[in-house]
Amino acid sequence: MLFLRPLLRRGNHRVCLRQLRALSTATDPTPNQTNPQKHPTSNRVRLVEVGPRDGLQNEKKTIPLTTKIELIEKLAKTGLLDIEAGSFVAPKWVPQMADSNEILEYLLKYPPTSLNPISYSFLAPNAKGLENTLNILRAHPNAYSTFSSQPTSPYEPDESSPLPNGPASDPTTHKPLVELSVFAAATESFTRKNLNCSIEESLERFKAVIQGGKAHGLRVRAYISVVLGCPFEGYDVDPKKVAEIACDLMEMGADEISLGDTTGMGTAPRTGELLRAMQAAGILKEDIAMHFHDTYGQALVNTAISLEHGIRSFDSSVGGLGGCPYSPGATGNVSTEDMVYFMESLGMDTGVDLDAVVDIGEWITKEIGKPNSSSVGKAFLGKRQTQ
Repeated sequence: MLFLRPLLRRGNHRVCLRQLRALSTATDPTPNQTNPQKHPTSNRVRLVEVGPRDGLQNEKKTIPLTTKIELIEKLAKTGLLDIEAGSFVAPKWVPQMADSNEILEYLLKYPPTSLNPISYSFLAPNAKGLENTLNILRAHPNAYSTFSSQPTSPYEPDESSPLPNGPASDPTTHKPLVELSVFAAATESFTRKNLNCSIEESLERFKAVIQGGKAHGLRVRAYISVVLGCPFEGYDVDPKKVAEIACDLMEMGADEISLGDTTGMGTAPRTGELLRAMQAAGILKEDIAMHFHDTYGQALVNTAISLEHGIRSFDSSVGGLGGCPYSPGATGNVSTEDMVYFMESLGMDTGVDLDAVVDIGEWITKEIGKPNSSSVGKAFLGKRQTQ
């Protein structure tokens, strides 16, 4: 895809954009490289833990920095490979994320003990957010790894290695991987409420972030929110428009698209329609992650539909924490506990220690004074009390 992108800027080439988009992918299809995510029949599933960022950002009461760091450190020991850690958004818009620079500095100085190297993601909504991130990384040049420096992708685990909740594997300290993310939206109304600009203008901003991050060897994840329903425009979100935005982001260099059902309005038929639109646009399954909220109790149903379409990456939040400051009425993300249990019931392999995640969900919800929204977590805790 990289060799095609320059053609988009050459007016003297009559190139069909749709044909270019049909090839859109940031995945390097290197031959003879084992990648379980490239095969829809693979039982390996990747969960991206969004609790420390997406799960906490909407909390009105200030959460101590020490609590946020402790949450990340606890999650790092469960077998998760991806953790959203913070956001370099203006504190006046999201005050809860005002200490994200301190979180990144702490992770670089004192990497959490983990079973495997972990990617810590930070939202950088604009050029200023990118520069803040890069300034911290420049101050600690040998404290982190980039994806380009890895001999193999962290998303290509060794199938023969023991799982974290298996009989072996002792936690140790690894250099953290650092990842950036940008946050687009599928409707004009939500984009203006969230970013104070149009979709087109937002994509222009993200281009600098994506390309700046890639220039420094960082992986960049692109979210598209309200893909299955908007709090301002309702259910009529055009799946073709979502696919068009996804293609634009990948042509800029994004490595992965996370499709967010921010309002939880998604249904099984519309989830399938969206994924068919993505496929028709040429977006590969391994370049897509699904991000479901459980507002209407449909998150696991939509997850099942996504699995049937070959998706193997999903976002989740410990304890079901979450919500969106710009999506009135939207409740939390699907819980990590529920996702792990659901995947295991289908014979899928997440590599995540369910008992440990249940304990963390109970701890963090009590710590911040919120009810535990995980059905599986509450069931496990209740069962323990009877034993």
